[in-house]
Amino acid sequence: MALPAPTSRPAVRPRPPLALLAVLTLLSVLLTVLVVARWGPLLSLDASLANALHRCAVTAPAWTRVNRLLSDWVWDPWAMRVVLAAVVVRLVRRGAWPLGLWVAGTALVGTALQQTLKAAVGRARPVWPDPVDSAHYAAFPSGHALSVTVAGGLVLWLLRRHGARSRRQWAARTIVAVSVVGVGFTRVHLGVHWPSDVIGGWLLGGALVAGAAAAYPAYARRVGRAAARDRPGAGQRRGWPS
Repeated sequence: MALPAPTSRPAVRPRPPLALLAVLTLLSVLLTVLVVARWGPLLSLDASLANALHRCAVTAPAWTRVNRLLSDWVWDPWAMRVVLAAVVVRLVRRGAWPLGLWVAGTALVGTALQQTLKAAVGRARPVWPDPVDSAHYAAFPSGHALSVTVAGGLVLWLLRRHGARSRRQWAARTIVAVSVVGVGFTRVHLGVHWPSDVIGGWLLGGALVAGAAAAYPAYARRVGRAAARDRPGAGQRRGWPS
């Protein structure tokens, strides 16, 4: 999921995803309210799906080991941080430090939102008489689901901004889609999350990426104006703000 090398083609400037941001934010808030209110139909559906997948995990230990490998190593939040750190380093080395800082800041905000919401909601994780895995902290939202969504979403946004070839974009979209769905399945299959925890992580992560993409143009313009003012002789140039 590395960024493409510079080409002669102009970079694409996607339109701010304001509608997507509004929808994801609304759904995220609605789901959080339902979880906090312990809405009966949601809890029943959570329990039904979690029980079915846990029975599968107990009776298929080899498949469960595969899920643990994917969840604990391939799609672990720290693995996603390594991916984004590599992206940030490459952006900074190419001189796109404002974009690199924006990506790093978005990832940090995602971690802070996740931990804050976990502490505020305080939802208990599933408890099983025969657990196949364990996890710490509160359940809602899933940190794994949020981290993969944020990392994958940011990489897709950057690829589009840099005008990556359509074949590369499609390959990246496939990898991200499989990762987002896959990490959600593993967390419920391993019995450490309710399905709505995973959906909450997806929605919050998606809303964060959409918000970052929508707000970046204003940030880039502000940084550009500040850089222009700091250039030698900028005060004598017409058009620059004093």
